[in-house]
Amino acid sequence: MTTENTQLDALAVFSHPDDAELTAAGTLLKLKSLGYRTGVLDMTRGEMGTRGTTEQRAEEAREAARLLRLDVRLNLEQPDGHVLVTDDARRALVRVLRRTSPRVLFTSHWDDPHPDHAATARIVREAARLASMRRYDEESGLAQIPMPMIAHAVYSRLVAPSFVVDISEFLEEKFRAIRAHASQFYREGAAEPETRISARDFLTQLEYRARYYGSLINATAGEAYYVREALNVEDPVALLTRPMNIYS
Repeated sequence: MTTENTQLDALAVFSHPDDAELTAAGTLLKLKSLGYRTGVLDMTRGEMGTRGTTEQRAEEAREAARLLRLDVRLNLEQPDGHVLVTDDARRALVRVLRRTSPRVLFTSHWDDPHPDHAATARIVREAARLASMRRYDEESGLAQIPMPMIAHAVYSRLVAPSFVVDISEFLEEKFRAIRAHASQFYREGAAEPETRISARDFLTQLEYRARYYGSLINATAGEAYYVREALNVEDPVALLTRPMNIYS
């Protein structure tokens, strides 16, 4: 895998080529609008997927990256369906982190029912720490970085979010990026077997989810995240007086 030395503010690391779009596309679009440099790292090429070829999925990922206005989209080329917490996988991710120096990582939840997603969350957490250790993987010649902050997308588990990002202005763009992965979602008359995400109403359910999380902060749509670490709040008054629908 060729990795560009692109310095990023935020990097979304997910297992399959459509996972970042389904969970964090609105957040990535919002960050881009605020002037941050954003990227996506897909752990696999999605070659085990029921629908679409590897070539189709790569082209769809490129189109989605264009719609998300990403600064970089990379693929770690781990085996789909067999993403495991190995030192090889951690080392490969450490090298990406050291080349891109993201300040924030978005990834899946470690208790996600899909084993690739759960393993990806663990690899991200461990690689983020290892990337900050000077003597780990010294042979690469890449310098250690400060450990990035990690936010886990609230998606397949009932988890109380630590925060919700208001993506109201970016909901339509989020779904355009999702639909770029056309092989994976509902198409009238498609010959491939149906999957959970290719069901006719799946994207409607996903929109309901975004609108539910938005309702928690008195917004049209939101994306929810869980953070394991305590957050260092500079200005609690500014944080706690942001508009939301509590006490009403």
